[in-house]
Amino acid sequence: EAIQRAGGLPFIVPPMSADDLYWMHPDGVLMIGGDDYPPESYGQTPHPSVSIMDKARSDFDLNLIKYVRYNKGMPFLGICAGCQALNIGSGGTLTQDIPSQKPESKVMHASPDGWQKGFNQHVVEFKPDSKLAKILDRTSETEPTSHHQCVDKLGENLKPIASTADGVVEGVEMTDRDFGIGVQFHPERAFDKNEKLFKEFVHQGDLYKRSRPH
Repeated sequence: EAIQRAGGLPFIVPPMSADDLYWMHPDGVLMIGGDDYPPESYGQTPHPSVSIMDKARSDFDLNLIKYVRYNKGMPFLGICAGCQALNIGSGGTLTQDIPSQKPESKVMHASPDGWQKGFNQHVVEFKPDSKLAKILDRTSETEPTSHHQCVDKLGENLKPIASTADGVVEGVEMTDRDFGIGVQFHPERAFDKNEKLFKEFVHQGDLYKRSRPH
């Protein structure tokens, strides 16, 4: 709905093989939230809190990140698990459970009923020189949030661009393209204040389409 409201045409892509994936020619890729990626995909054993997503989806998502990274100019927007997939697929790792592994944190990254059951709100600080801050035209915002994992070790060609008061990374940026952003919060659940982000994603997709050979 956010893509439509921003003037784009969304196509929902089902899990498919890596071979079939390379027949796609999207103008951009948006990856959404969901359950947890298997920690084995970034060299760790599962924490007891982990709720692993369906294997067909996790396999496809990580192949999709490879596809995006291969297509250097392709715009990418990752939301929540989509941000985590970008980091994993770029060789990074995750903190598997913020409440138990960062007990010093006083920020509620999920609702009191648990990250599966609802959304909380917290302040996100954007680095002033980041594309995200420039697109949204501000350096902080209160955003909807519902996650118990976050970026730990950064993947290749990624840099942190947003965080919360406890130091948790809330956004990353791909350094090898004009638009490649992953956010841990949920901009689609506060569309009015984040409309510029989706409009810029759609705009960059149009530019990418025009730049490709026909």
